[in-house]
Amino acid sequence: MSDATEVCWLTVRQLSRALVNGEISIHDLVNVFLARAAEFNPASKAFIDVYADSARAHASTLAEKPGSGMLYGIPYGLKDLIDIKGHRTSAGSAVFADNIASDDAHVVSQLTAAGAVCLGKLNLHEFAYGATGENTRYGTAVNAYDSSRLAGGSSSGSAAAVAWGLSPFALGTDTGGSVRSPAALSGLVGLKPTYGRISMRGVTPYSWSLDHLGILSRDVRDCALILQTLAEPDLADPGSTNRPTDQYLPEVDSLEDLTGRNIGVPRQFFYEHVDPEILSATERVISFLEKKGATVREVETPDLNFSRTVSLTIQMPEALSFHMPWLEKRAGDYGEDFRTGLALGQQILAEHYVRAKRLMTHYRTQIDDVLETVDILVTPSTPIVAPKVGAVEVETEGLTEPVGNAMMRFTNFFNTTGHPAISIPSGMHSLGLPMGVQLVGKAFGEASLLAFAHLINSHRQFKLPLPKIN
Repeated sequence: MSDATEVCWLTVRQLSRALVNGEISIHDLVNVFLARAAEFNPASKAFIDVYADSARAHASTLAEKPGSGMLYGIPYGLKDLIDIKGHRTSAGSAVFADNIASDDAHVVSQLTAAGAVCLGKLNLHEFAYGATGENTRYGTAVNAYDSSRLAGGSSSGSAAAVAWGLSPFALGTDTGGSVRSPAALSGLVGLKPTYGRISMRGVTPYSWSLDHLGILSRDVRDCALILQTLAEPDLADPGSTNRPTDQYLPEVDSLEDLTGRNIGVPRQFFYEHVDPEILSATERVISFLEKKGATVREVETPDLNFSRTVSLTIQMPEALSFHMPWLEKRAGDYGEDFRTGLALGQQILAEHYVRAKRLMTHYRTQIDDVLETVDILVTPSTPIVAPKVGAVEVETEGLTEPVGNAMMRFTNFFNTTGHPAISIPSGMHSLGLPMGVQLVGKAFGEASLLAFAHLINSHRQFKLPLPKIN
């Protein structure tokens, strides 16, 4: 097969074909990515822990009893909120530095049954509290296209691992955009399925009402393949849907002629205070869909000026509820920003929380109504490209805001509503950084959403160059 560097940029499906055709062995494939991680993790800060010994042992076991399926023998990485038996789940914090998982998370069990090989645990903003991915204990994962800039967060290591070529795909969590935002900033595909579509059992929670497990990959087909494996109902998780798994992969290639399809464009809020180049890239995506036969309609969404407040009013009391046992004894081991957030949770009254939950239901119903009139919504994924490490504020077309708020401004709302949303590349900025477009679909409409996303993602107009990593 081609040299190891080229192997690291292949999609899951390409790697699977190479394994089936005997062009590379499972053992050699795992070693290629372990070697890559050893070389570039010091610069990327993608991994907290690399499982070199257990990954090689697992590869040897798989080689002895060849199996089938496109994930058989494929390496991957896990955001370090997700349990894998016998390994620590640090959650990016000193508080959980010695926290050894007693069992596998449901998603890990699913991937293991499919023959996938875990390479290790990936970096994150402490306890997933933050959009920047900055982590004082384990270092800050940086952008593959410019290492002076952020990879995005909170699933920073998950994005960095795939973007730097250290893992073919990775799992992350998304509470306000923590999969989609880093995907957009790092030139990747990032899928947040419908709330409850993927089980969260065995995942350290941040906010039970808003947490989604998501996928970061190189292309939409890989996302569909991985979702097919992860979306089986989990009867042991009360938050998991009981709906049967759809057939995602066959649907991916089903769209070509979009005649009769309707695209919703919510210009208010989602198209305001956006980098002009990101706005232009989003308009090019809309134009592409229109040329494919789709009808483009402007749609109205609820007033979203307070949607972030609603989200925080739900997040912080829920986070405080989970963390109280440790906060009472080990407050000093928490990072300053998360400790401040937990203090905010103590100031939120039950009345405020209940009102926010009612607004959450209201938002969900209103977006359901909008999506009765269109097939998907199209927005920019983020209003900015990847900011510099250490940036505090960003100014975008007349709006100055905290950098974390900007990174999540267009993604946060769809955690509140629970609708499936995906970020895919929309082009390269003149700064040499990726831009992303977000597509939002009907609840449990991932099959259709992925088909639209693949139609865009597979077109040469929206292909990105690989990062130049030395």
